[in-house]
Amino acid sequence: MRSVAVALLALSLATPALAQTSAPRQPTISVMGTGEAELKPDFARIHVTVATQAETVAQASTANNTATERVLARIQGLGIKREDIRTANFQVFQTPQQVGPDGKEIKTPKFSAHHQLRITTRDLDGVGRLAGEILASGDMTFQSVSFGLDRQEEGADKAREAAVRDAKRQADVYAAAAGVSLGRLLEIRDGSAQPFEPQPDMRMSMSMAKGAESVPIVPPATIRYTANVQLVWEMAGRP
Repeated sequence: MRSVAVALLALSLATPALAQTSAPRQPTISVMGTGEAELKPDFARIHVTVATQAETVAQASTANNTATERVLARIQGLGIKREDIRTANFQVFQTPQQVGPDGKEIKTPKFSAHHQLRITTRDLDGVGRLAGEILASGDMTFQSVSFGLDRQEEGADKAREAAVRDAKRQADVYAAAAGVSLGRLLEIRDGSAQPFEPQPDMRMSMSMAKGAESVPIVPPATIRYTANVQLVWEMAGRP
């Protein structure tokens, strides 16, 4: 019992000493910065679908292959290189049931094959003409158009740099208003960095522009990248 009492006494005497040696928490300033960067697009991508139907999976696939070959020849005839046409997706599925206005089932082939193609062009001014040619075709359906950069990381990095500058600016404002100064930079917490590209509204193209020589697609002057970052500084005394 005496040894236990001695141990408890030693612990009670050591506890204040430990408390006195713990360092006080250093005040910090934490700021979230945002940044943007804009770069001119390098290419456009047009997405189309070649759709066929048949009574069996094999027949639907064969018919789709034949239709796709016609589509490829037509697209290449418009000045697009073969290597700039890629398969985005291919699927064969059971054709959904269709019902007419009278409530009766409309008889359709049992299987449908969809071959989605991605067409890349660097002639941004000619995108509308190319889309018009696609809409005039009976073998493929226009799906969407998007624009992109060869140097995607450049846009993201420039946006990140702008986000860091914005965070530093805010931290300086806060520190000056509080009558303190910024100390060491303690933490950098990476946020998202991604492109923001409004997609053209193509709803009218499928009906009004059918058979037109060109579709009024205006390429964006720039593609905008956004980024955010959180920076934490040590708070020093008065400057």
